[in-house]
Amino acid sequence: MIAESRVPKPIGSDTQWKSSITLNNVKHSRSEQKHQRHAFSYGSNFLGLETKTELVWEDWNEGREFTKFLVLKNIGLKIQKLQLRPPVSKFFTISVSRIIAISPGTSFSIPVTFTPFERCNYEDSIEFQSKSGSFQVFLQAIAPCPALEVPDTVLLPLCAVHQSASAVFLLKNMSKLRTYFKWECSEPFQVSPVQGVLQPSQVHHITVLFQPQSALLFHKHAYCNFGEEGGETNSCCTVLLQGVAKYPCLYLRSPNPESKNDPSCSELNFGSVPIGKSVQKGFDIYNPSHVTAFFSLTRLSGGLPLLGSEFICDINSGNVAPGETVSAKVTFVPTVADSVSVEYLTIECKGALNQTVLKLTGDSAGPKLSLSSSVVDFGCIKEGDTCSQTIEMVNSSSAEATYQWDLDCTGHSVFSIQPQCGIVKQQSSVKLHISYLPTMPIAYHRSVSCLILQAEPLFLDLIGTCYSDVQEPAVLTQEHLSEIKKEPSEIISALLRSYSTQSDTQALCFPVDERSSRQLDCSSVTFSTPREDNDRHCSTWEVDSLPTALSSPPTQVSVVPSELLFHHNSSSGLSSSFTLSKAVTITNNTSVKITLVWTNARNSPFSISPIKTDLSPLKSTSFRVSYNPKEPNTLHGAQLECLAVKVMQQTTSDEDEAPICPPWCVIVRVIGHSFELGKEHFYPCCSLEPNQLLFSGLSVQSYQTVLLRNYGDQPLTFCRNLNDSSEQEASVLLVPRCGLVQPGTHQILTVITTPKEDTPLEGIKLRLQFNATQHTKEITVFSVLEKIGMSLEGGGTLYFQDTSVGSHAERTHLIRNICRMPLCFQWTIPESDQDFISVQPDTGQLESNESLLQTWSFSPMEEKTYIIEPLVSVWPVKNLECEKTVIPLKVVGTGSKGFIQAVREFVDMEDTLVGCSQSVVVSLVNNSTCSVSFTLSVEQTLQDEQTHQDPETETCMQTALQLDCQSETMASQSTRLLRATFRPDRQAQYQWTISYITLSPNGVPLSSPQPLCEMRAKGVFPTLQVTDACSRGTVAWLNKAYVWKLFSVDSFNEQLLSIPSPVEHTYTNPERHSMRTYPTILIKAMLDFNFSSAPLNSEPSTFVLVFHNPGCIPVEWTFLFPDDQQVDFKQWTQAQELCHNELHQMEVVELFNISPLSGMLLSGQQRAVQFSYSHVLVGTHQLPIVLKISHGREILLHFQGVTLEQERPFLYFLTRHHVFTPVMIGDLTSPVQMYALYNGGGIPVHYEVDAGVLSQLQENNFNQPLLSCLNPVGEILPGKTASLEFIFSPLEAKMHSMDIPIHIQDGDTTLLRFDCCGLGPQTVLSSSDTKSSIPCVRRIPLPGLGAFLSQDSVSIGNMPVGTQSSRVIFLMNTSLKETLYKWNLTKVVHIYPEQGLLYPGESIFCVLTFKATDYPTVYQLDITCQLTQKAALDQYYDALQRWEQERKKQQNEFTITDRDLPASATAVPTKGPSLCKYKILPPINSKSARAEQRVQSDHVKVGARPVPPQNTLLHLCVTARSYRFQEFIRNFPDQFNSHYRCFLSIKPPCPKTMLCDTHLDWPPAETPTPERTFLEHVITSLLRTILYDEEFAQSLLSLASIPFTYNARASSSVPLPTPEPQNGQEETKALLDILDSQVDSKRSAGCLGTGLEMKPDIELVPADVCNDILLNTLQNLMMEAVRGDFNLTENSWTDSSSYASPGTRRYSNDKVQDDRETIQDEQTQHDQQASPSG
Repeated sequence: MIAESRVPKPIGSDTQWKSSITLNNVKHSRSEQKHQRHAFSYGSNFLGLETKTELVWEDWNEGREFTKFLVLKNIGLKIQKLQLRPPVSKFFTISVSRIIAISPGTSFSIPVTFTPFERCNYEDSIEFQSKSGSFQVFLQAIAPCPALEVPDTVLLPLCAVHQSASAVFLLKNMSKLRTYFKWECSEPFQVSPVQGVLQPSQVHHITVLFQPQSALLFHKHAYCNFGEEGGETNSCCTVLLQGVAKYPCLYLRSPNPESKNDPSCSELNFGSVPIGKSVQKGFDIYNPSHVTAFFSLTRLSGGLPLLGSEFICDINSGNVAPGETVSAKVTFVPTVADSVSVEYLTIECKGALNQTVLKLTGDSAGPKLSLSSSVVDFGCIKEGDTCSQTIEMVNSSSAEATYQWDLDCTGHSVFSIQPQCGIVKQQSSVKLHISYLPTMPIAYHRSVSCLILQAEPLFLDLIGTCYSDVQEPAVLTQEHLSEIKKEPSEIISALLRSYSTQSDTQALCFPVDERSSRQLDCSSVTFSTPREDNDRHCSTWEVDSLPTALSSPPTQVSVVPSELLFHHNSSSGLSSSFTLSKAVTITNNTSVKITLVWTNARNSPFSISPIKTDLSPLKSTSFRVSYNPKEPNTLHGAQLECLAVKVMQQTTSDEDEAPICPPWCVIVRVIGHSFELGKEHFYPCCSLEPNQLLFSGLSVQSYQTVLLRNYGDQPLTFCRNLNDSSEQEASVLLVPRCGLVQPGTHQILTVITTPKEDTPLEGIKLRLQFNATQHTKEITVFSVLEKIGMSLEGGGTLYFQDTSVGSHAERTHLIRNICRMPLCFQWTIPESDQDFISVQPDTGQLESNESLLQTWSFSPMEEKTYIIEPLVSVWPVKNLECEKTVIPLKVVGTGSKGFIQAVREFVDMEDTLVGCSQSVVVSLVNNSTCSVSFTLSVEQTLQDEQTHQDPETETCMQTALQLDCQSETMASQSTRLLRATFRPDRQAQYQWTISYITLSPNGVPLSSPQPLCEMRAKGVFPTLQVTDACSRGTVAWLNKAYVWKLFSVDSFNEQLLSIPSPVEHTYTNPERHSMRTYPTILIKAMLDFNFSSAPLNSEPSTFVLVFHNPGCIPVEWTFLFPDDQQVDFKQWTQAQELCHNELHQMEVVELFNISPLSGMLLSGQQRAVQFSYSHVLVGTHQLPIVLKISHGREILLHFQGVTLEQERPFLYFLTRHHVFTPVMIGDLTSPVQMYALYNGGGIPVHYEVDAGVLSQLQENNFNQPLLSCLNPVGEILPGKTASLEFIFSPLEAKMHSMDIPIHIQDGDTTLLRFDCCGLGPQTVLSSSDTKSSIPCVRRIPLPGLGAFLSQDSVSIGNMPVGTQSSRVIFLMNTSLKETLYKWNLTKVVHIYPEQGLLYPGESIFCVLTFKATDYPTVYQLDITCQLTQKAALDQYYDALQRWEQERKKQQNEFTITDRDLPASATAVPTKGPSLCKYKILPPINSKSARAEQRVQSDHVKVGARPVPPQNTLLHLCVTARSYRFQEFIRNFPDQFNSHYRCFLSIKPPCPKTMLCDTHLDWPPAETPTPERTFLEHVITSLLRTILYDEEFAQSLLSLASIPFTYNARASSSVPLPTPEPQNGQEETKALLDILDSQVDSKRSAGCLGTGLEMKPDIELVPADVCNDILLNTLQNLMMEAVRGDFNLTENSWTDSSSYASPGTRRYSNDKVQDDRETIQDEQTQHDQQASPSG
C-alpha cells in the first residue's frame, strides 16, 4: 500500500480552451497514479500520427523551468498539416509555430516547458487540428509530496501467551523528499523504531514485536504519521497487525516403549547406584500445542542440597517447537553411601496453564565388606619363629570398597597384614596374609580395625602366645576373648557413645549390635569419649607434641601424649650426630600390676627405652622415644605398640587357677623428617576426597570418612595443628591427626563432630599440613542441626467440599519431609471423629525432601459443619527413642443433602421402527452444593399397544429404554449427559418415568425414588396408504369411485396399515419356497387389482395410485414380479420342464407394467405409481405381484385384466353383488338408486333387465313393486358408463336379496344379486350416511394431468327435494402451458365458470350449484372436466384449415394424364380465344361406389383429416340424497332451515322419467331474461354502494337502539299445521293429498300444507332474485379474495375508493368471456359438421 500526503489542488482546464485551478479532494495512492499514467503514456495513433497521449512531470521544484519534448511521427503516406493550440495556462509554454507540417516518415519535436510557481498539481493540454479531425495531448505535473509504501497487513507468527514473536516489514519512501515518520500502536504490539527520518527512496526495516498476555486473536491497527521533515505530520497510513496467541503446553514422557502412551512422566527412578558411579536416564519434553514453548527446569523450593545436587540435568532451559520433542538427560551421581536421594524437577513454562513436576529418586549403594573369620589364632610358637595365616575379605556390594587396616606393618607390631590397604572390586574378594612375629614370651592380643571409605569399619582379633626356653606363659585362646571384652580401636572408642543416638543419612554410626557385642563385662575396664579426653588434656598440649585425643580414662592404662612430631616445628637444621628424643608417660589406673612391653622394629629411626618394665597399680612411668634417622632428607612415621600384660600372681594348688586376661594395647603415633636446613621438602602430590563434608541431623555425635591419597613417588606426612584453631574448629575431631602415607597408597581419615546451632554457614575449615611445610589442604565441614519437621499443604488446613449426608468425599493432601533425614510419621485422629474422617496411608516413612500424596475421606452424618483437628507424629527413622514431634492439621467439611434434576422434565423422542434403536441425550444437572451418588430406575407404561397376531411371538414385557449408565456420581454444579436408547419390540405409545435413588459409598440407598423426568416415544411399523387414484388411456372415463373399487383400495389400505407378522417384519424381501406352487409365495394377505376390460389393440388401461407415508419413519417399498422373488437354489437346479401355467405366466408378465417398481418415501411424502395393462393378447389374464414393504407387510396382489375381440359386446361388472342404500318402510316415495354398468368392449352394447323376474318379485310381495327398474332397456357406448335406476320400496324391516338377470344382445347373460334393507320407523338416520370413505381432497397433481381439482368429490349430504346447495372448488393449472377447460354438466349440477382458459400456474375459483329434483333420489354423479392444451388446439385448427383449403382446391381442379394427344393439341395458340378444358365424365356406377371412390380419391389427393388433440379428463364425484319435506323434517329437523327451496314449477313426479337423459323429459331450466339480468345488476350495484357508504353504516348502529315495531296485517293464508305421525294407509293417504295439492297449485315454489294460500307468481319473483343477488355477491367477494384483490380480514367500511365500481365487476367480465367462448364453441361445432366424417 502506498500512502501520500495531501497536496494542493491540481491546475486544470474548465473548458476546452481556458485553464483554471481545481482542487482534488480525493487522496489517491501513488500506485493508482502510476497505473493511470502508464495506461496513457504509450504511443498511440491519431490521424496517422504516432505520439504520446500524455506528458508527466514528477520530480520538480518551484521557481525553476523543466522542459520535455513531445514527438510527433507521421506514419502515413501524405503530408500532415496541423494547427496547434498551445497550452492555455502560463505554467506550460511551447516555442514552435502554430501551424506545422510533417512529411511522411518524419518526426517533429515540440519542446514543452513547465514553470511552476507553487507546490500543487498542474493540468493542461495541447490540441492538434487537421482536416481529418483533432486530438489532444494532456500535460500533467504532479507535485512532490511525502509518500510512504507500507504493507496492508502484517501477519505475525503464532505466539505463546507471555512469550514474544516478531516480524519485519519494509517502510519505503516513495517520494523525493526527506520524510519524517512516527508510529502509534497499542498493546500487545510494539513497533520499533518508533520514529525516524527517511531519505528519498530509502527503505527502512520496521520490527513488530508481539507480546500477548492472553490467548486471543488480535487485530490492531498501527498508525504511521508522516510528513516532510520540519513540517507537520498531517498524513497517516495504517498497517493492520494480526496475531494469534495460544496457551503453550508441555508434557513429560518417558522414551521407554511401555511409557509412550503416558502423557506425563511423573517419576524417574534410577534404582540402586553404586557409590562413585553414575547412571544416566532421559525423558522427553513434548509440546502438543501449536506454539513454541519456552521452558526452564527448576528444582522444588527447599529441595536443593547444601553441597549441591546429586542429580545433574544436561539442560536447564530451552524451547520446544509445536509438535516436537526435546530430549533431556539426568545423571545421578551419589555421594553418600546407603542413602536415598529425592528431588523434584519442575518444568516452568510462561503462559502455560499446566505445571508438570518430575520426581527424581535414586538409591546409593555403598561397599559391603565381610571377613571370612573375625578372629585369627596363631596358637603358641617359640620366640623368634614366624607364623602366617590367610583370610578372605569379600565385597558383596556393587560398589568398590576402599579399605585400610589400622596397623603398623613395618615391624613396630608383632602382627602384620598384607596388603594393608587397597580396593576391593564389586562382587569380588581379596586374600589377606597375616603374619605373627613375637619378640617376647607373652600372650599377644590385638583388635585391629579395618577402615572402609563410606562404610562401617570391620574388626579383626589377632591372638597368639609366645614361649621361650625359659618362660612359657599360659596359652591365649578364643574362649578367653568371649569372656572378656576385647579392647576396641581408638576410632570405635571415640564413637562408643555416638551409637546411642543415630545420625542422619550423611553420617556413619556404630551399629547397635556392634555396641552390644563389644561392651565390657568387666567393670574395671571403661573408655572415655574423645570429647571428654580432649577437654581434659587440651591445657597440657605442648608445641612439639599433639594432645592425646583418644586415651584411656584414669582407671585404665593411658599414654600421654599419644602422638609425637619430630622437627615439624623446628627452625634449626638437622645435625647428623644429634638424636631427638621425647618422653611419653603411661599410667596404670588399674589395681593390678602390669608389665609394659614395647615392640621395637629393626632398622627403624624410632626407638623406645626401656623396652620392658613393670608398673605397679596406680603408678606412672615414662619412656623415652628417640628419633635417629639414618638418612637425611627423608620422611618417617610409625605406630609404636605397647602391650600391658597383667602380672599373674602365684597361687597354691588348693586355689582355683586364675583366669587368663588378654593384654591391653596402647599406640603412640610418631612422624618426623630428616631434611637439612634450607633443603626443599618434597612437594606433596595428594588429594582429599571429599573435601567437603556435611553433618546434618540431631545433636548426636557422628563421623564421616575422607580419603587421603598419595599419588606421588615420595612418602607423605600429614598433621593437623590445633595451636591456632578456634573453639569451633577444635569441636571437629580428625582421627588420626598425623601419619605417614607411602607412595601410591592412601590413608582413610575419620572426621567426628556433633551438629550445633551456632555452626557458621561458611563451614568449619580443617587444615592439614603436609611434609612439615606450608603446603596445606582444607576439609570444609558443614554442621547443620536439623529440627524435625514436616510441611503440610494448605498451610495446615484441609477443606472439603460440601458432601452429601451419608456419603463420603475424598480429597488428596500433600505432606513433605523438609528435613535432611528420613522421618517416620503416624496420624492420630480423635476417637470421636474417627467415623467422620480417615486418611490413607496413616503411617509411613519419608525420605529427605520426599513428598507423599495422601487421600483423606470425609463422611458426614448430618447437615452441619465439621471442624476436626487430627495430629501427625514424626520422628527420625534411625533413632526410635527420640522424642516425637506433633503437628496439627485442621480439617473443615460440611454435610448437606444433594439432589439432581433433568434440564427437560418431558422428553419426546421420534417415532422408531420396531426392532431398531434410537438414542437421545438427557442432560442431568446437579445444582446442589455437594456431589451426589445415585442409581437410576426406569418405569415403563404402554398405551395403544398393538402386538403381532401370532401368539408364538409374544414375549415377556421388557423395558424398551436402556440407559448407558445406571449408577453415577455427579460433582456439584456439574452436568451429566445421559444417553437413553429406545429399542421398541411392538407398536405402541411408550412412556417412561426415570427416577433416581441417592446412594451411600457402599451402595446402600439413602432415599426413596425421586422422579427425574418423563420420556415418551412411539414404536411404529412402516406403513403406506393410498390417498388418491385416477385412470387414463382406455379407462379414462372411469371415475375415482369406480377405480377405488376396481383396485379394492379400502381393503388395500386396511392391509397396508395393519401390523406385520414377525416373519414379515424380520426380512426385507419375501421368501419363496417353490418354483411349481402357485401362488409362489405363502402370504396371508391377498387382494385383487382389476384392470377392467378393453378391445384388442386399444390403448393400455392405465391406473395411477398415489402412495402416502402417513407415519413418521421412512418407508422403502418394492413390487416384485414372479421373476424378482427369491427362489430356493435347490429348486432351480432341478431338471424339470415348465408346465403350461408357467409358460402362460411368462406371456402374461409382459402385459403388466408398474412404474416405478420401488422407492422410498419419507415421512409425509407422496409418490404416484402407475399400473398399466396392455391389450395385445385376447383373453383373461392374471398375474401375482408381491408388494413388499421393508420390515413391513407383504401383500400378494392378483392383477386381472380382460382383452376382448373387436366385435364382441361385453359389459364389465365390477362386482355381481350390490347393496342398495337402506330405505325406511312407510315412506311415501322411495328414493331412486343407481347401479353402474360399464361397456368394456369396442362396440355399443344393448342391455335389457329381465322384467319377468321383477314381475315375479312383485307377485311374491303382495303385488307390491318391491324393486322396480326405471330404465330396464338401454344402450351403452364403448368405454362409457350407464346407470341402472332402481326404486326399492320395502314392506318389512329386513334384508331382501334378489337375483336379477341382465341380458346382453348378442352376448351373455349375467346374474346380479341385489341386497336391500328395510328400516323401521324408529330408526334414526345419520347425516354421515351419504359420506364416502374415499379421500376427496387431492394433495398432489397426478402425472400426465396438466391440472387438478382441489377435491375430487363433493358430498352435498341430505337435503329436501327441490332445494339447492353450493360448494366451492378450485381448478389449478400445474403445467407450463395454457390450458382450456370445459365442464360436462348435468341438469342438476351447474358449475360456474363452465369453461375458460387457464394460464400456467393459475388457479381459478369455481362455484358448484346442486339443484335437487322434486323426487327423492340417491345421487352418485360423475362430472367430468375436459382439459385441452391451447397450443395443441391452435395447431389442430391451423392444420384443419389447411386441410379444408386443400380439399376445396382438389374439388375444383384436375389434371389430364392422356399421353397420346398430338403435339398440336398440346400447343398453345398465339391468337384467338383460349381453348376450353373439359372434364372426363365419371364412369357409370352406383352411388355407393362413386362415393367410396370419391372418398378414396380425396384421401389420396388431400391426405388424412387432422385429428383433434386428445383431451384429459378430470372427474368430480357429486353425492347427495334428497328427501320429501315430511321425511326430511322427521329425520333431520335441525337442518331444515339451512336449505333454500327454489321457486320453480314442479311437475307431478314420474319415476319412469326421472334421471335418465335418454328418457327423462324434464322441464327446461328457467332461462335468464334480459329484464331479470338487468334487475340483478342494478340491485347488486345498489347493495354494494349502500354497504360501502359510511353514513349508512353509522345509521345501522343508531337503528339498532330503536325498538322494532311490528304491524300485523291481515292475510288470507292459513298457517301450515304440524303433521302428526300416522300409521298405515292413513299416513300414506295424507302425504299423497299434500303432493296432489302441490301439483294443482302450479306455483313456482311453496310451502307444505293443504290449507296454505299462495300469493301470485309475480310476488314471489323478488325473493328468488334476491337470493341470486346475495349468492352472486358472496361468490364475487370470495373470488376477489382468492385472487388477492380483497382482504376479508380488513375493515371494509373505512375506504370505499379501493374497490372497483359496479361496472367493473368480475361478473360482467366473466359474462363477456363466456360469450366469447360460446362463439368459439359454436364455430368449432360448425367446423365439425362441415367435415365429411362429421
